[in-house]
Amino acid sequence: METGLLWFCNWSTLVVCAALKLPQIAALLAARSAQGISLPSLLLELAGFLVFLRYQHYYSYPLLTYLEYPILIIQDIILLLCVFHFNGNVKQAVPYMAVFLSSWFVLTLQKWIIDLAMNLCTFISAASKFAQLQYLWKTKDSGAVSALTWSLSSYTCAILIRFVIMLAFNVWVTATVLRYRKTPVKAE
Repeated sequence: METGLLWFCNWSTLVVCAALKLPQIAALLAARSAQGISLPSLLLELAGFLVFLRYQHYYSYPLLTYLEYPILIIQDIILLLCVFHFNGNVKQAVPYMAVFLSSWFVLTLQKWIIDLAMNLCTFISAASKFAQLQYLWKTKDSGAVSALTWSLSSYTCAILIRFVIMLAFNVWVTATVLRYRKTPVKAE
């Protein structure tokens, strides 16, 4: 049962990620506008994906453990180009692309750099979501933001909730064990 569930979670996440940004790209193209899309959010998300992909590649993890990241990066690059296009200047994307491309190499100049970057990935991802929220709160206009894309993204994260819940219970059991551990009486 556990193996089947794990198989389903892995493959369903991969399938969802393969199409994750397509509704957002379609919404931008249909609206012919990038209204509602936070550029800082998109750039932070792309940076987080790039760090995670580079880390997995650097440490030679099996491709199936991170296959969704190259797919997500390609979709984010297309989305980024659409945002710059609808904001009126695709050429502004060039410096960002240069930074992302050079970071692929800079991240692994020293082992500590990639390790530090990976440790910051959760913060980068959270900052990305917060930047999008701030933009929506500020403009009070979701414009061309795709609720379907954000729902699909929520699904990919929901699968991990199981592990967070199990982590919490494991820590709780550990704390309880330590709390009720009887201290051995020293023999005189």
